[in-house]
Amino acid sequence: MEDNKLFSEFPPVPTEKWEEVINKDLKGADYEKKLVWRTIEGFKVKPYYRAEDLSNLEYLDSNPDQAPFTRGKHPDNNVWDIRQDIKADTLKAANALALEALNRGANSIGLCACKVETVDHMRTLLKDIHPEACKINFTCSKNYLQTLQLFLQVVKEGGYNPQNVYGSCNFDIYGHALLHGNYRNGEEADYKEAVELVRFAKQNLPNFRVLSINGRYIHNAGSNIVQELGFTIAAANDLMAHLTDCGLTVEDIAPNFVFNFATGSTYFMEIAKIRAARMLWSKIVEQYHPQCDCCMKVFINATSSIWNKSIFDPYVNMLRTTTETMSAAIAGADSITTNPFDIAFKQSDSFGYRIGRNQQLLLKEESYMDKIVDPAAGSYYIENLTDSIAQYAWQLFVNVEEQGGFAAAIRNGFVQTEIEKTAQQRDMDIATRKTTILGTNQYPNLLEKMGDKITKPTHCCQPCGNNADLPIKPLRQYRGAEAFENLRLATERCGFRPKVFLLTYGNLAMRKARSGFATNFFGVAGYEIIDNPGFKTADEGVLAALQAKADIVVLCSSDDEYAEITQQACQGLKGKVKSIVLAGYPKDMVDTYKGYGIDEFIHVKTNVLECLTKFQQIFGIGQE
Repeated sequence: MEDNKLFSEFPPVPTEKWEEVINKDLKGADYEKKLVWRTIEGFKVKPYYRAEDLSNLEYLDSNPDQAPFTRGKHPDNNVWDIRQDIKADTLKAANALALEALNRGANSIGLCACKVETVDHMRTLLKDIHPEACKINFTCSKNYLQTLQLFLQVVKEGGYNPQNVYGSCNFDIYGHALLHGNYRNGEEADYKEAVELVRFAKQNLPNFRVLSINGRYIHNAGSNIVQELGFTIAAANDLMAHLTDCGLTVEDIAPNFVFNFATGSTYFMEIAKIRAARMLWSKIVEQYHPQCDCCMKVFINATSSIWNKSIFDPYVNMLRTTTETMSAAIAGADSITTNPFDIAFKQSDSFGYRIGRNQQLLLKEESYMDKIVDPAAGSYYIENLTDSIAQYAWQLFVNVEEQGGFAAAIRNGFVQTEIEKTAQQRDMDIATRKTTILGTNQYPNLLEKMGDKITKPTHCCQPCGNNADLPIKPLRQYRGAEAFENLRLATERCGFRPKVFLLTYGNLAMRKARSGFATNFFGVAGYEIIDNPGFKTADEGVLAALQAKADIVVLCSSDDEYAEITQQACQGLKGKVKSIVLAGYPKDMVDTYKGYGIDEFIHVKTNVLECLTKFQQIFGIGQE
């Protein structure tokens, strides 16, 4: 049978022809401004990609399980560990949650060992858990070497073979320094402890990875993807260099690394980040001349972002964690931790853990994402994103190396400063609603109250005392939604909801559009919104606003029709309400309308957070 190519009768369309059609449709508009996306990472993303855009990507010649491992480490599947990190007040409660997770689909668990000081404590934590049947990861500990020693004792007591026990320790020298402003026991002492951990694991628990690099701390400080990746590989390389100086070999060190990345909402970018991470780390380890390519592989645990989670409209968090988990799965992460959707405001319970676990089970059992090797392979878009992220992250890595390595770069504050710059930009994008956090800074549930549902601090703890006294400036761990949430929670706490009366007039389409805008604008602060079907005159609207005992009146109409009602409305309202606002920004009339008595203009370029903070001050909300 003749092998005919599909659609061979259609002539190929060159890129120039596509560009001609696009420019024609743009009707003179700037191509770059309209269609080219400049990411917060600093590189440009074209509106479309073609096969020719893959021609210069060298790594495409490799297969899965071949250096540089961009396409993953598995030649015939895409299997990952379903991991659940357990947080509980007691060891017994943690054990119960861990058993529930393992019995309901998880095959990897994260356990806090901070309260494990004796072998009895370890027995309590691991009661009925089969260490050969699942991976056990110690997420925190006061002394990781002691934790591993106690763990090994319990493993042997149970008759298990330590050779068959897999897991990890979240021993992160630089991560601790960035979170707390200092090393655990001093920089040199921490390197010494790392050496002891590696040697202990090699001799006793050869499949336990004892060195972690937490890119997620960088992510949850508001960084961009390039910074998360670039600083992560810089930290790992610096640790590798120090430990080889201490007498360990690359074969001792590299297999012990776990990269803990956070996955956020930029779906395709997150896929590309993980693929780029494998490629860059492979290139770095190659320079240490390992005896086997297997040392160039890295174990990646992907955890859903904390930074983008919200307190209000919390079920939207389920949508966020779904796309984040999909990104990690498609990218070929070795282990995925899907945080409970309500992690931002409460101690997670069985329901929250179950939802996070089932999101992964659905992707495996119903979508078969664990069966397809490198699902993103050959995607013109994702392959180019992978290349762009890799190039920019590598340049950042080089910048860190030029400063003497990651340890030097966090001592002089370079890492923290760069992340803070990005965080400020992201905060501004949220404040102006260039970035939408659904239910928080846009499209709020006006009737929702969350204050009484918050049972834990809604932001990460920072070091006590003056940060200036610390040898290393700590990274602030926070969520992007916090500032808006604080406004709304302050309104809830004070027990007074300012009434916002929408004085709608004239053109139906414009008044509805602007009343909708005003509803979202003031709704995110928890104010009571009084909408209206439209008034025939300004006086009719003023009378209704006064009868409603409005605190704020927002004029909602078209720019042309504002000329008909603004002066009269202001005359009737001035001194009788706290503020008169106009929805829109009729540039040529702004000064005139201010003269009539308009206090504020709200529009798409308004800094919503800043504006609402002023209104909170007017009403004395949140001022204690």
